[in-house]
Amino acid sequence: MRSSPSFLTLAAGLLGLSGVALGAFGAHGLKNALEATGGLENWKTAVFYQLVHAVALLALAARTEVATRAIGRWWVIGVVLFSGSLYALALGVPAKFIWPVTPLGGLALLLGWARLTWAALRPVQS
Repeated sequence: MRSSPSFLTLAAGLLGLSGVALGAFGAHGLKNALEATGGLENWKTAVFYQLVHAVALLALAARTEVATRAIGRWWVIGVVLFSGSLYALALGVPAKFIWPVTPLGGLALLLGWARLTWAALRPVQS
């Protein structure tokens, strides 16, 4: 079984790679379609959150505390749900199918940040 920093580095790489690719695809390949449906801002928001959390995961991979795994899991789940649902909305998936997913993804992102904050406040265990 791989250690959590390796998983987090892999997740950061995949989210960073796909975030850049999706950003470019939205700006070039889908721009007219996204502008026509009003989905361009959702697409930009999804890419932004995905890339921010890819960088955060990479920084987290350098940490060695046990809390790292939980934080990383929350962020990966959050990016998949939050950014994924915004990509779907931008591509025209009806909101009625997406509405519960976006806030759950946002909540998962917040839980990851809260867990990081909690870990920083706790004394280091040796």
